[in-house]
Amino acid sequence: MDQPPPYSAVVLAGGRAARLGGLAKPQLEVGGRTLLGTVLGAVADAERRVVVGPPQPVPDDVVVVREEPPGGGPVAALRAGLPAVGTDVVALLAGDLPFLDGGLVTELRRALVGDGVLVVDDGGRDQYLLGVWRTGALRAALDGPADPTSLRRLLAPLRVDRLRPVVPPGSPPPWVDCDTPADLARARQVAAERHG
Repeated sequence: MDQPPPYSAVVLAGGRAARLGGLAKPQLEVGGRTLLGTVLGAVADAERRVVVGPPQPVPDDVVVVREEPPGGGPVAALRAGLPAVGTDVVALLAGDLPFLDGGLVTELRRALVGDGVLVVDDGGRDQYLLGVWRTGALRAALDGPADPTSLRRLLAPLRVDRLRPVVPPGSPPPWVDCDTPADLARARQVAAERHG
């Protein structure tokens, strides 16, 4: 099978995690790794990995940038991270996906035909922070006349395909994130059962 084109990764890791006691959510551990460590591991083959958020522990080759204003949301984070991207293709990912792996990122890269391709979860919801995009299309969207308040609105004009990944029975889906203490506890339990 053909190798997909080179890519970079922009990981949004700027949330304050108010529902998790204000802790630095990307640094919380699930299955012996930080949430951010898992996401960065899934894109280890990227030409450049960019984390958008406050200063935090990352591997030496990872670029960390801050959105303006700090905590300004996904559109502000994308605006901050995209200038560090030098490839034609970029993965745009949340920093709190404990079950993301490189296989899905590769599948998304292979499925890229239009401006972008993103994962659709089992409830039919688009996962805007679990997708692969043409860098030029994202730059053009950010250069638009209005400053959209949501990523969904920003990306609405683009030609976006959807991918429904096959999740093996008993496996956690890759779109699981950790927004609440209950989410985090469930993810940790699933990880313990998988590796126990």
